[in-house]
Amino acid sequence: MGSRWQVEKHKDPYYKRAKQEDYRSRASYKLKQLDKKFKLIKQGNTVVDLGAAPGGWSQVALEKVGEDGIVVGVDLNRFKKFHEENYYGIRGDFTTPEVQEKIIELIGGKAKVVMSDASPSLCGIKNIDQLRSIDLTNAVIEIAENILEEKGNLVMKVFQGPEYKSMLDSLKGKFRQVKTTKPASSRKKSSEMYVVGLKYRPKKNRKENKN
Repeated sequence: MGSRWQVEKHKDPYYKRAKQEDYRSRASYKLKQLDKKFKLIKQGNTVVDLGAAPGGWSQVALEKVGEDGIVVGVDLNRFKKFHEENYYGIRGDFTTPEVQEKIIELIGGKAKVVMSDASPSLCGIKNIDQLRSIDLTNAVIEIAENILEEKGNLVMKVFQGPEYKSMLDSLKGKFRQVKTTKPASSRKKSSEMYVVGLKYRPKKNRKENKN
């Protein structure tokens, strides 16, 4: 199984391209394609990358925000730091209050973009894996609600399961637009989808916007 995966990886055009263009991960192209389609990140933005290792999404975000923006990457696993002065790495569990407080401290309160390409730790038991996926998705949404500025954007990886539709319905009340998509660089075999929330509406503005 391991050797087959290695062979498939080296045949993968996005894996080869990442090596050629010096990106940390083939996942960089997922964010590039998502950003091209939805205009998620702009120069000068503050971006929080949840589940950042090995840094493919943070790398693209740094290119987009330029010297005037800030990128904060959070992951349980250690990964090579970026040299840019406007990048901040946190090693820890972003679902914990302690790490969330540290994020808020680094960004000065609010972010323009929250993004997550994180996957839960899977055990192979469908019901348990779905619950873990739901918990991770809910954690990302909760953080986004706490730190997104008005009209901010959210992009996150999700896996379809029993709670998928209710999650989307909930997001539609929090963002002006909610889109689901699967970028071309996402492996066809994968059940992953990406949810994009555009123009966040803080709680205080939601009732008046429903009328």
